[in-house]
Amino acid sequence: MNTAALREQIQRAHQHEAETGHLTLLLEKQLPHLHPAIQLPDSDAKGVLTRFVTAYIEQVPDMLDAANDVAIKAGIESQIKPVLKIAEQYFIQPPKVMEGHVGLDSLLDEAYLAHRLVEEVNDLYIREFKQPLIPLDTTMASLIAHQLIGEAFANQLDEAVHHSVDSLLNEDSFARESVEQYRDKLTSAETGEAWKKWPCMSRQLGVDLNL
Repeated sequence: MNTAALREQIQRAHQHEAETGHLTLLLEKQLPHLHPAIQLPDSDAKGVLTRFVTAYIEQVPDMLDAANDVAIKAGIESQIKPVLKIAEQYFIQPPKVMEGHVGLDSLLDEAYLAHRLVEEVNDLYIREFKQPLIPLDTTMASLIAHQLIGEAFANQLDEAVHHSVDSLLNEDSFARESVEQYRDKLTSAETGEAWKKWPCMSRQLGVDLNL
């Protein structure tokens, strides 16, 4: 994994934001039009929303490092690594659909892709193994990010995720002789203990969603 490159990219985006205020301006314009289900404090709505976006972006390399570390410790690196590499590539070489987006605005799109990829793969693993591949629930955060990105464009990003998952995993992926052994590894105490070392995975992002 090359999450150091992702962190450098995030740092450059922060520098761009400090110089331009691009993301803050975009979020300020969106505040009056957010879905009423998104709950923000009256006192500092713009600040909370900006911090949410920043945390959502910064969580991606943490998530990838954690998943890679757990995969190695649990002996399931060959199954998890391809998923993580695609999420990493979303940052390093984003799809053409994201051309023209800059700074933290661009990284919000890329973070959304990475988080949504993990969600989709988790859904497949829950269906097959009754347990997620990566026990990180960002569903609510991604619903908020979807709204911030905009319905039409976020739907295009979802399509990119579905294409990646379809090309990565299919029924044959779970039909190999090694699946039962892998199932035991995924549900083992060692895997569970490895995840407990990553408290940042349950980070509160500061925005609520009233469904």
